[in-house]
Order: sequence, then C-alpha cells, then structure tokens
Amino acid sequence: MKPSSFVREIPITDVPGLRIGHAENEEAKTGVTVLIFDQGAAAGVDISGGGPASRETPLTSPVTADNPLNAIVLSGGSAFGLAASDGVMRYLEEHGMGYPTGFANVPLVCQSCIYDLGMGRADIRPDAAMGYEACVQAEDWIKNVSSLQETFSCAADFNKSLCGSIGAGCGASVGKICGMERSMKSGIGLCAVSVGSLKMAAVVVLNALGDIFNPETGQKIAGLLDPERKHFSDTCEELYRFSQQTDLFTGETELTSSNTTIGAIITNGKFSKAQLSKIASMTRCAYARCINPVATMADGDSIYAVSTGDVPADINMAGTLAAQIMAEAIQRAC
Repeated sequence: MKPSSFVREIPITDVPGLRIGHAENEEAKTGVTVLIFDQGAAAGVDISGGGPASRETPLTSPVTADNPLNAIVLSGGSAFGLAASDGVMRYLEEHGMGYPTGFANVPLVCQSCIYDLGMGRADIRPDAAMGYEACVQAEDWIKNVSSLQETFSCAADFNKSLCGSIGAGCGASVGKICGMERSMKSGIGLCAVSVGSLKMAAVVVLNALGDIFNPETGQKIAGLLDPERKHFSDTCEELYRFSQQTDLFTGETELTSSNTTIGAIITNGKFSKAQLSKIASMTRCAYARCINPVATMADGDSIYAVSTGDVPADINMAGTLAAQIMAEAIQRAC
C-alpha cells in the first residue's frame, strides 16, 4: 500500500466489534467466511455484477427498518451456498443474538456467494453445518490470531498471514474466460488501517473473470494464462475475440457465470445505512483499479460497508480510504 503520513496499517484484530471465522472443505475446494458483529452494525451494500447470489440484502437498504445487522456470510457454492446462513443463524440464536420479536430473537444475516463449483467437487457446497463451524471458529478468533501477532514485525505482515486459500476463498480463482485450465488460484485478502481514531478493514474474496493488476505500477499480478501456463494472456483481448458471440454468459456455453468478487468494509466510523451504501459504491473503484474486465454479466460483484462504532468521520474521506484498502486486499488475495 502506498505510504502515507496519515494512514497506518494496523492488525485487523484492532477493528472493534468484529470477529472472523472460516470453515472449508479442502477436497471440494469450497468454504465459508463469517463476519460477526457482536454489538450489531449498520450496513449498506453495492452490487455491480450481473449475477449476484445473495441473501437478505434488503436489510441494508435505507428504506428498510434500521435494525442492526448481526453477521455477514461470504461463501462459495454459488446460490447453493446460501444454505450456510442457516447454520450461522442457529449459532447466533443460541448465543442470544438477533432482533427480539417477543417470541424469539431473529438473527439478521446477509450473505453473498462466489461461484466455485468448477474448482473442486461441484456436488459439495457450503451448508448449514459449515456455516455453524465458521461461527465456532470465530469464537476465539481475536485471542487465537493475536497470539500469532508476536511473530510478525509489522501489521502488514500479520494481516497478510491471514490471507490465502481459506474459508470462502478456498475455491476462488481468476482469469477464467478460457476455462479453468488457464486460470490461476486466488483466495481471500485482508487489510486494516487507521487514520487518527478512525479504523477500517477490508475483506475480499477474489473470484474474478478478469485479470488482476497492481494499480500503482500497472503490473499484472494474476489472471489468464497461455495454453502452456507459462505466460500471461490478456482477458480483454479474448473477450474482444469473442465479440460476435452473443451468448457468452448465458449458461449455454463454457463461459458461464462462474465468477464474482465479494467483500466488505468494516469501520468504527459512525455512518447511516445510506452513507454506508455510498461508501460501498465508492469502494467499487478498487475493483475497477485492480480487475479488468470487471462487473460483467458473468460476475456477481458485491461490496458491503459496515459501521460498528461511533467515531465521527467524513464520508468522502471514508469512501476514498475504503477504495484504497480494498485495492490492497485484492492484491493480497492473489
């Protein structure tokens, strides 16, 4: 990340009100990542892709009731993976979390999924048991990962150690316009920073159709490979080669809707749902800076923005910062 006099990287464990848990099936190459907000959180969302697999995203709308969100679930499995939220809800209910209705606490949980059925076994997808296990893993997350922090000399190295092919990133890949045989493995990426008393983290599951770039240098760092898998090819060039084909992403060809980059911004800044939706839309700039092509009809690109605190902050600064750290998280996911 570009050096700054005002922005410094912090361990993601320093972002208040956030716990993270992962569960995965290595054989099937799919998994779940859950973001739990113990005190609840306001949330907004930006959906720019043409094929999102999502659950309860209307909870983030400014025109719906202003009830705090309890968790966000990121998973593989395409729409099948939405079953993981059943396990997350069961865990949260058992721990007294949710909206009190008088008869039961109803946990408020949003979810977005990537398409990873082509990476491992297509017949095994995230389910309620995997969602529940991810919550169990989140129980001692801060304590467990903080014990690792002593082995790293800086916050950036610590955060990078938590990235990779785990949780929802277990089956993630990039550069798939010519099929999985020419794609590259990716995963989950993290970055967290502070500006004064404002703290912010980015979490992303990178599963893009396109190629991945370092926006500061323009260097391609992952994406479509040539048939021999020795050098990079250009996804945009391949897309242009297919220009006369009108059914690229209809499901009738090999180039089906097999992608989606999903992520979240978590901050202790005080923002409304409407403001958080704007921050999420500003964060989308990171996708455009790092992924090309992006937001195609074969992508379900979605970004949540979540507030867990009450630190005063300017929305323009927050959105700009969110895009910067999301771009860093995307690169780390490679």
